[in-house]
Amino acid sequence: MNNSDLMDKIVALCKRRGFIFQSSEIYGGLNGAWDYGPLGAELKRNVKTAWWQAVVHFHDDVVGLDASILMHPTTWKASGHTDNFTDVLVDCKKCKRRFRQDHLKGKCPDCGSTEFTEPRAFNLMLKTNVGAMEDSSSVVYLRPETAQGIFVNFANVEDATHRKLPFGIAQIGKSFRNEITPGNFTFRTREFEQMEIEYFCRPSEAPDKYKEWIQARFNWYIDLGMRKENLQLREHGKEELAHYAAGCTDVEYKFPFGWSELEGIANRTDYDLRQHSQFSGKDLQYQDPVTNEKFYPYVIEPSGGCDRATLAFLVDAYHEEQVNDQTRVVMKFHHKLAPIKVAVLPLLKKNEGIVALAKKIKGDLQKDIVCVYDDTAAIGKLYRRQDEVGTFFCVTVDVQSLEDQQVTVRHRDTMKQDRVSLDGLKQYLQDNFS
Repeated sequence: MNNSDLMDKIVALCKRRGFIFQSSEIYGGLNGAWDYGPLGAELKRNVKTAWWQAVVHFHDDVVGLDASILMHPTTWKASGHTDNFTDVLVDCKKCKRRFRQDHLKGKCPDCGSTEFTEPRAFNLMLKTNVGAMEDSSSVVYLRPETAQGIFVNFANVEDATHRKLPFGIAQIGKSFRNEITPGNFTFRTREFEQMEIEYFCRPSEAPDKYKEWIQARFNWYIDLGMRKENLQLREHGKEELAHYAAGCTDVEYKFPFGWSELEGIANRTDYDLRQHSQFSGKDLQYQDPVTNEKFYPYVIEPSGGCDRATLAFLVDAYHEEQVNDQTRVVMKFHHKLAPIKVAVLPLLKKNEGIVALAKKIKGDLQKDIVCVYDDTAAIGKLYRRQDEVGTFFCVTVDVQSLEDQQVTVRHRDTMKQDRVSLDGLKQYLQDNFS
């Protein structure tokens, strides 16, 4: 299967099975905007939960935050976004299409022309207005990143939690960028969700903490089932670094459209807290409780895209195999990410006893496990349907179940079937999630 075919199949599956829909599709859609369907919402929620557990609940030195999307406009002046958050664009003189200059390779990808206008800077922040009047005094921006909400709350979090360096602040939230060329499905969009950590430390600790976070973030994807051969680390060259950064490394995934960034881990030095101190007039230095020394902490920033991670997990999970001369499509999600863990299926939907028992089993399981009941097709078709959405186990209730109080449990990846007693079913499922 070539890469183009693979991406087409994944996009089609996402629409067919309710993972991802084109936004406003009945009106022709909106470029760069996507809606997560019932299964996509579950998958994305599971990605966020896995991230939050890994970086907040399993780290004694990291706390969470949920900052506002709308912030005081001076925030973006201090961060440099107002003046410098731009793409350099050119227009094709022949077909009039607009492109990022750094994405062009000598000629227009649409018409082949080599004649372009002079490059112009285009700010990527999306504006809106607050209050009753629409004038320059009411302009605010939809945040282009979640990081600044963490920096402006540094002192609040430190005071409220009595944290000592090193410590981190983590946040998941929506950001917005007026991308000129969104594309590659949900990879590059104008509205997206970020998963960011700002980890504050002493300047002397920064090099080691930078290396630790690079390895921790790389391992997170592998721990959730992503194939190692589809991941790589790419260190930025000096010419790529922001003027304030001491280093940056990307975790990249081998998408069907090529190696692309999942998240970046950057050593931002003390730039952000210094900037906000200067523009706000507030002292954002850290005071050592032992020596009373005051200084601006350095910041290590692992910044990932939730939508990109979700897309990568979708691509990595997609498998095709031949079973009885038919193509079986199975999404091999890690059990923590699978939208549905268990499907309870009655073998005969017209048998009231079987249906009643199946629904009772589903009701008992759903207290602890995400599960569904489905009787809308023959059992073989139901199995294939659950394979396509990555359901980890199928529990089939048949006539014999009414007599021996046992059910058939089918494993997604191997299609192995075990007969399991109802008394031990929940424990069996929990023991076999792996």
